[in-house]
Amino acid sequence: MSQRRQFSPRRFWAIVVKEFIQMRRDRVTFGMMVGIPLLQLTLFGYAINSDPKHLPTGVVLADYGPQGRTLLHAIQNSGYFDFVEQYATEEAAEAAIARGDVLFVISVPENFSRDVLRGDRPAILMEADATDPAATSNAVAALRGLVETALANDLKGPLAALRGQPGAVELRVHARYNPEAITQYNIVPGLMGVVLTMTMVIITGLAITRERERGTMENLLSMPTRPLEALAGKIAPYIIVGYIQLVLILLAARVLFSVPMVGSVPLLLAVSLAFVVANLAMGITFSTVAQNQLQAVQMAFFFFLPSILLSGFMFPFRGMPGWAQVIGEVLPLTHFLRIVRGILIKGNGFAEIAPELWPIGLFTLIALTIGVKRYRQTLD
Repeated sequence: MSQRRQFSPRRFWAIVVKEFIQMRRDRVTFGMMVGIPLLQLTLFGYAINSDPKHLPTGVVLADYGPQGRTLLHAIQNSGYFDFVEQYATEEAAEAAIARGDVLFVISVPENFSRDVLRGDRPAILMEADATDPAATSNAVAALRGLVETALANDLKGPLAALRGQPGAVELRVHARYNPEAITQYNIVPGLMGVVLTMTMVIITGLAITRERERGTMENLLSMPTRPLEALAGKIAPYIIVGYIQLVLILLAARVLFSVPMVGSVPLLLAVSLAFVVANLAMGITFSTVAQNQLQAVQMAFFFFLPSILLSGFMFPFRGMPGWAQVIGEVLPLTHFLRIVRGILIKGNGFAEIAPELWPIGLFTLIALTIGVKRYRQTLD
């Protein structure tokens, strides 16, 4: 008895060896221990950027004089703005901002060059999509300083007096949708997608693995159901749970945070079905791959981490490198964030959000196809 109470290096080493053997057999857990730190290092080191540049910008150019062209070249050379489209009218530019095609629209008025040379101090207008203040604030600040110096080379000799204060050009910034840059208007609607992603994937990820661990899988497999029927039956109850979460977050957003709801809430609830099903399908697929509940939770976390970091919820989507944006476009959360912010903050209708729905539907189809193929009709 006294020998058992004493610490034995031999017994200690036996337990250590046993744990390493078990770790080697559980390849999913070992892969998560290695993969998650590497994923975090890659995302935070390369993909996350709090000072986004090369932001898509539209132009409404009503003056083709030399000063107008000089100003636009200086703006693009700053690195913050990439001119992707020139619009003929203000209405077309506003529609582009509403759809999210561009984050900025710079309007150069008629007779801009003539008014500069006359010293009339003409105004250029910048319209900015301020639904995500972090994505646009640095660019707006850079433009304010740029306007003061952009025409320095043109204003020489007799025109040198125009280079004094307050400057030859006036900049007017119109922050659309969130002029006061209130972060809750951006974060709280985004939490709808984050909460649904986290809860739906984890809960359904445990669905089949729980049946297997509790020994009730035999009863499920003995039922005369096809794989698609069994998986759809497991998904259906959680759709109601997802909608309960949606309603609670919407109420909290309105009552606690005074988030404006400009668009149609019924439209938001209707299109949210696609996002809820996509996450449930992903969770079910994980549950068919995982051998136990721990593995299912690990897989869900491995999916949740890039979703929250690469979707534009925590960091500006446009600030990420191209490869990270490609990965982000695959994730349903990226498109749902654009939908929910577009409806609630911008007042978008179905026509504006429709391009964001088909990627979610395609993701759901692929996830369900994998889940159905992985679902075992027998215990083997």
